[in-house]
Amino acid sequence: MLAGMNKPAVISARRRAAAWAVHAFTASGAVIGFLAIVAVLHGDARAAFLWLGLALFVDGVDGTLARGVNVEAATPWFDGRTLDNIVDFLTYVIVPALMVYWFKLVPDGWETAAAAIICAVSCYTFANLRLKTHDWYFTGFPALWNIVVLCFWLLGTSKTANLAVILVLAALTFAPVKVIHPMRVRRFRPLTIAVTIAWGMSALRLALMESQPAMQAAPWAFWIFAAATGYFIALSLWRTFTA
Repeated sequence: MLAGMNKPAVISARRRAAAWAVHAFTASGAVIGFLAIVAVLHGDARAAFLWLGLALFVDGVDGTLARGVNVEAATPWFDGRTLDNIVDFLTYVIVPALMVYWFKLVPDGWETAAAAIICAVSCYTFANLRLKTHDWYFTGFPALWNIVVLCFWLLGTSKTANLAVILVLAALTFAPVKVIHPMRVRRFRPLTIAVTIAWGMSALRLALMESQPAMQAAPWAFWIFAAATGYFIALSLWRTFTA
């Protein structure tokens, strides 16, 4: 009886195929990141942000899919978390750093330094085994540079302000601040997911506009985007100082 209980579970071919499909879906983010780089090199910021938006969507749902099919049991020799981190470093760090450099989003002479700072501090984020709290908040600024650069572009902020934000967020990478994970934090999850969808739709609308800054291009979308961003910041501050 005991010997039978120790036998490993048999994984069906269909379940294993589903697990590999999820891994392939995650890996598609690397292709998307490459296409974003191509767009940057062609000077097309809008296309680059649209590719990064698609990558953000992939990253937002692949974890749920992975847990749904239990990829760890179906493909125990293949580390989906490592794959996800590789793709995330490309789309959350490398591409945004390239955009800061290529589109000169900081004062002249600071392009290389700012991009290098983004890449360097993000290495700590991705290697930090204490990055997530027990309730799925991030500890420290979690290398969301794609979102930061998107805000620079949509808001039309000055180069000096952009550099100041990069330096502050780089410092906050090592600070005990808490930042919400929109898809994993359980408290207020239905509301947070709804706000996340509203944020994504408004960001897409703004990214598709011909003219910038966004506040003049599409005021209603801008204010939805701003309110949703404020919601995430407020929850993060609440968790940092009271929870």
